[in-house]
Amino acid sequence: MQTVHGCCEELLEFLAATVKDDWKDARIHYKSIASQENKADKRKRSVRVHLPKSLFLPVPRSDLLSLLNSQDQIANCAQDVAGLMLGRKMAFPESMNDAIREYAKACVDTSGQALKVIEELDELVEVGFHGREVAAVETMIETLDDMERATDKLQVKIRASLYKLESELPPVEVMFLYRVIDGLGELADYAQKVGHRVLMLMAR
Repeated sequence: MQTVHGCCEELLEFLAATVKDDWKDARIHYKSIASQENKADKRKRSVRVHLPKSLFLPVPRSDLLSLLNSQDQIANCAQDVAGLMLGRKMAFPESMNDAIREYAKACVDTSGQALKVIEELDELVEVGFHGREVAAVETMIETLDDMERATDKLQVKIRASLYKLESELPPVEVMFLYRVIDGLGELADYAQKVGHRVLMLMAR
């Protein structure tokens, strides 16, 4: 999850480069995102290979694999957004830059909150998913839910802003800008799913 969140943080740097129309710098950040996404994939495969199949685990193996998959999807979203924008050298209209920066940061912040939740897993296992540690993690997940809902509200506003500018932009460009907006939203959605997967582990 640390590697996954690294992809997301790099995505903010990538977006900052697109605002400056610096595609050379944007490519450097994209390569970093792709490298970290590849590293996350390798770590995911390693965990899958080394998870015991015949021994008892503190939590169901299938739940751990689902948790891994949700984390992996966050990194995939970051790479997809950056790859789409870089491939087409896309940038949002200047009037939307501040709103997009706020929206992207809010989405990446959900990944950061998911990381905080994951970092508590070892403590949860040690206490057998009982006690004050569980209550603390539940509060962290509630915060994650609130953060994801906030990104939903920002997404609605940004889509409305883009809608007002549609007549001034090439139709194909508009279509792909909506895809970028949706991709950032999916990143936050998968971060929220990470929290919900942990809730499922605690409920077992």
